[in-house]
Parts: sequence; structure tokens; C-alpha cells
Amino acid sequence: MWQDFPLFPPSASTTSGSIDALYGYLVAVTAFFSLLILVLVVTFAVRYRRRANGPKVVQIEGSLRLELLWTVIPFLIAMSFFVWGASLYVRVSRAPLNATDVYVVGKQWMWKLQHATGHREINDLHVPVGRTIRLTMTSEDVIHSFFVPAFRMKRDVLPGGYSQAWFEATEVGEYHLFCAEYCGTNHSRMIGTVFVMEHEDYERWLGGATAGEAPEVAGRALFESMRCDTCHKAGTDPSGPARGPSLVGLFGSEVALQGGGRAVADEGYLRESILEPMAKVVAGFEPVMPTYAGQLGEEQILQIIAYIKTLKAEGAR
Repeated sequence: MWQDFPLFPPSASTTSGSIDALYGYLVAVTAFFSLLILVLVVTFAVRYRRRANGPKVVQIEGSLRLELLWTVIPFLIAMSFFVWGASLYVRVSRAPLNATDVYVVGKQWMWKLQHATGHREINDLHVPVGRTIRLTMTSEDVIHSFFVPAFRMKRDVLPGGYSQAWFEATEVGEYHLFCAEYCGTNHSRMIGTVFVMEHEDYERWLGGATAGEAPEVAGRALFESMRCDTCHKAGTDPSGPARGPSLVGLFGSEVALQGGGRAVADEGYLRESILEPMAKVVAGFEPVMPTYAGQLGEEQILQIIAYIKTLKAEGAR
């Protein structure tokens, strides 16, 4: 309906319609009360203007009914905003479990993307229609923001941490990708395209594009070349050194820390453990791990994390 109207980008994801509906409701409520207040102000200004023989205005000293009216109605409207917005936020902030991972690194002034298959892209992203895509994003330098208007998806990409977002495209086509956070002189050139393809076309693209190593394969090679396996057990064999905690089944679990605290071993925790190993020391182990800050780039850290994700306890899925 609105696709030919320039203020409205196309709606091409499973969540874009719900987000548009919420914004439409907010605009409609705002417009209704703005118009109502305007009409009342003009009506009262004309009707009760000061006149020589006009009726004397009677001041209302108190009215329980009126007080309840202008308290309950705004409260119900505000709660409708909150309930609808909160439920939508929970939905869009949690990626489905069966999502396909794509790793994104923002850098002045480009987007570097790597698929789980090992295929790499710069400023372009090819995805199949109807498949959930989960983006794990970080920045090499300053704050960026990954913004695809057609998917109603925008997420800040921060240096020193990870942001996650997801989408499921519903319409085949080409859609604009922007950086929505001013990031320097050539910020306006940090643009790209999301290509949504039929599954057959996507498979042909995978077959024709040059594929590198899958992130977990490259991560394993880095893990071994950096000699991380001399301290951390990465296999199911219980023998061997134990200077550091085992990484088998670590991702997503809760870790006990020295001093009595606990932490969830997510992407942010693993990244911090690689770059700032003294920040959160696992209970029962000595703080002997060296820092790898300056030795590993953001893409390499993402690859090691992808490898650690694959280390599951025997019998686990």
C-alpha cells in the first residue's frame, strides 16, 4: 500500500509489519489527541473570550469524576504503549534457536561479513528468503549501526563488545544497508545491499562464490596455533593439562568466578576472557592466562568463539 510513497520503505521481514502497526498506533493516538486539544483550545478561546456582557465564568473547585477521567484514560493509553512495545521488544530481541549465523565486523568505512559456510562479503549480504539469520556484530574502531530499513532492523555495533540482531526476510529483492551512526568523514559511503534470494538461487550463489574456511574451522586452527590447547581442554579426553578450565560445553553455561560471583559464558564473556583474562577468573584456577590483546583481530576472535561454540559435551546436541 505504502511502497510507492517515499516516506515508507518496503516491508520485507517477519517483524516489519508488527513494528509498523505499533508505530501506526502511536502516530494515530498522537494525532487524535493533538487534533482534539487544538479543537478544544480554539472552541474555548472563542466561546469563553472576555466580553463586556458575557456570562461570568464559574470556576470548578473540585470534581472526583473529572479527576478520575483524566487520570485513568491517560494511564490506560500509556499502558497500551508499554505492553505492546515490551512484547514486541522481547520478540525482536531474541533470535530463534534455528537461526543461521552471520558474523559482522564494522570498520571505517565498510561492513565485513562472514557466513557460517566460510563465504566472505564486503558491504553485501546474500541470504535466502524465509530463513532466520542471526547477526553477531562488533566494531574494529568506532560506534557503527547496522540498519536495514526494509526489515525495520537497526542495532548499534560497538567496539569492545558484541551486538546481536536477527531477521527473516519474506520478499525476494535487493534492500539498502546503511550505517546509521555517524562514524567519521566517509560515513555516508558506508552503505551496502542485502540480497534476498530464492533458495535455489542462493545455493547457486554459494556454489559460485569463493568460499574460505568456515569460522569454526579457522577458529580451531587459530586455537591450536596460539597453543591455547596446552591449558584448555578442547576435546572430550579428560587426560592432559588442566591449567585452565575445560571449554567443552562451556558456551551458554554459567561459570563460577573467584570471589563468589557467576557469569554466563556468552560471546561477550569469551571475548573478555581472551583479551582481559584477569577481569573474570574462573574459581579453582590461577590467574595465569596471558592477554591476547593486540595479537588477535576482531575477525579472529569471532572465529575462535565460533570454534568454542562447537565444543559440546558428549551426548549433547
